[in-house]
Amino acid sequence: MHEKSIELLNRAVADELSAVHQYMYFHFHCEDQGYELLSGLFFATAIEEMRHIERCAERILFLGGEVEMKASHEVQKIHDVQEMLDLARKMEMQSVRDYNQWANECSANADSGTRKVFEALVDDEERHYDQYDTEMDNIAKFGERYLALQSIERSKNIAARPATGGAEGA
Repeated sequence: MHEKSIELLNRAVADELSAVHQYMYFHFHCEDQGYELLSGLFFATAIEEMRHIERCAERILFLGGEVEMKASHEVQKIHDVQEMLDLARKMEMQSVRDYNQWANECSANADSGTRKVFEALVDDEERHYDQYDTEMDNIAKFGERYLALQSIERSKNIAARPATGGAEGA
């Protein structure tokens, strides 16, 4: 009865898994480059995408379906921050389009519960898009200085950490 909803939810799971993988990849590379704020943003978004997977999986199981845990895309190996943010915006906008369409399909198939799941996901994905768009605006306004400030801030934070090691009690 709800085969179409289960299919759409599994497509969402696949897309969200891809997003988690991509954002964690960006998180690692931003942290490695000293961009802790961007690294944290990608990490937080990845965690939220995992929660989306959980919501979809719970709904699939409620509808009597099987959760397919296969990512829809391979990770794109991007190291340039602006390219990362551009891809992230595109991914979020595609999710917004898909989830809006899928909410309408579920509504047409008399499945308001799944429609509500997709509508809630749209709200989150629009917020993610806005966060990445703001970061792109900051880079456009401030240029490389914006990224340099993040790197300098990281260095200051590392230098301010208390030393650990064998010097206790000396």
